[in-house]
Amino acid sequence: MGRYTGPSCRLCRREGVKLYIKGERCLSPKCAIERRKASPAPGMHGKDRKKPTEYGVQLREKQKVKRYYGVYERQFKKYFEMATHHKGVTGEMLLQYLERRLDNVVYVSGFALSHKAARQLVRHGHVLVNGEKVDIPSVIVKVGDVVSLAPGSEKIDMVVRALETASSKTLPTWLEIDLSKVKATVKSLPTRAEMCQGILVNEQAIVELYSK
Repeated sequence: MGRYTGPSCRLCRREGVKLYIKGERCLSPKCAIERRKASPAPGMHGKDRKKPTEYGVQLREKQKVKRYYGVYERQFKKYFEMATHHKGVTGEMLLQYLERRLDNVVYVSGFALSHKAARQLVRHGHVLVNGEKVDIPSVIVKVGDVVSLAPGSEKIDMVVRALETASSKTLPTWLEIDLSKVKATVKSLPTRAEMCQGILVNEQAIVELYSK
């Protein structure tokens, strides 16, 4: 699967929930989900879609999570395989790997307004892990790791806007976040309640889909 270059709002409408792909716009009245509540699905036949099959429900759950975290199919399947070899509930382990991606940590810490913006910060060398520059968004952070922005990066316009918004948001407790220093320390693994914040996910449906 290649990189999606179409309208971001179309993805949210297809899943019927806000995936917070466009950051600030998703929190405004301009959000496509808010404006098209009567027929959230895209296309001229969106409101006429039939009741989904069991497979259809499972597929939509997978697509919803993939699009929320912004990962491709190959990456997603890799995380699922890692989760199956990890002690614990497979569905929760899958979400935990996704939640601990470096770009997601940058996003949920309030340093970026969206996953896309967070990935951009990482790829452009603005993010440090334990004081060392890391430009790979898929790096999985561990307990004890310190994620911060490189000196001067906190002055970037999109970071300034994100930090202003973060000051009024409820931030995850599995991270010790210092917005004044633009630093987040991983103090524990995320609990199920803290993962996929803002959207409802049935991870068991994803496990059943891949188990067929």
